[in-house]
Amino acid sequence: MFKKTTLALAVSGLLGASAAQAAMVYDQDGTTLDIYGRISMGIEGGGDKEGNVDNGEEFNDFGSRLRVTAGHQITSDLRAFARVEWRFNGDEQSEPGFEEVRNSYIGLESEQFGTFTAGNFDSFYDGEVMGVFDVYVENGYEFAGGGLQARGDSLAYMTPEFSGFQAFLAAKHFSERGNTLANQSNEGSVIATQGGVVYTTGPLRLALGYVEDTVRGEGNGETRVGTTAEYAINDAFAARLGYETRGDSDTLGGGFDTVGLGGSFATGAWTFHLDYYNIELDNAPDSRDAWAAAAHYDLSNNFDVFVELNDANKDAVESYEDDMYYAVGARYHF
Repeated sequence: MFKKTTLALAVSGLLGASAAQAAMVYDQDGTTLDIYGRISMGIEGGGDKEGNVDNGEEFNDFGSRLRVTAGHQITSDLRAFARVEWRFNGDEQSEPGFEEVRNSYIGLESEQFGTFTAGNFDSFYDGEVMGVFDVYVENGYEFAGGGLQARGDSLAYMTPEFSGFQAFLAAKHFSERGNTLANQSNEGSVIATQGGVVYTTGPLRLALGYVEDTVRGEGNGETRVGTTAEYAINDAFAARLGYETRGDSDTLGGGFDTVGLGGSFATGAWTFHLDYYNIELDNAPDSRDAWAAAAHYDLSNNFDVFVELNDANKDAVESYEDDMYYAVGARYHF
């Protein structure tokens, strides 16, 4: 039987450390409070080079953040939870100290009835469906994105797991409340929904989902659909296959078909990732072939280093130079 931790290990570059290193600061009478943070920095270079824009080396922050999570056991089956997370620059002095509130939400969790979440949280479609490819610290992920029709004014529901199946439905409201007619969006008040289903059996994980990619949420007004499959070949190696598509808008364009193929290999303190994408744009004569590779090494439970490469090949469909992107850095989790 394959270990259930295999897939989590395969994406340890982003997810595993944050869950493992959270520090419990309070746990009494069913109420908990824990704190997690990371300082991440390094050197990056290459990538897009449009016009006279320099793409040489730079010492940069790679997603430093601070998070507070709270919970309270209301009954034996019902638990309330809350989370707030801030981004900050870890590589230089900045004012204000925190760049943004990345997440802030509350919810109720029940093994019998499922989980309800409200507030500012990442895209469920990205996390549950396409997120098996989101293993890179910086560049290299060509599907979806955590902010896709999410992060703010949102509600979501996740069903309990039943015979390997779990489904979700979320909605984000773009409101015009408080705006004068002159300041209102051309699209008006909009609700963007997303949903999907995940099926897990043994070493195989399958996921299918959709997003109403509204213009107010920086989409093109068409529906985005995606599906992924991940298979744990053994305790060290997991392979993944993904497909994502969006229709072409008559006024905004933006249609595409993206196929991704990759895998992760973990041995000892090392985790290696390699992914290939073929991206076909409806309004471009040629397709774009992109690849990404990474090596992550855990010096300890709290400190890891990484080397990442990415050739997005954007110059195949855009009229500017696109050099191979590279990043070398380290992260301390606390």
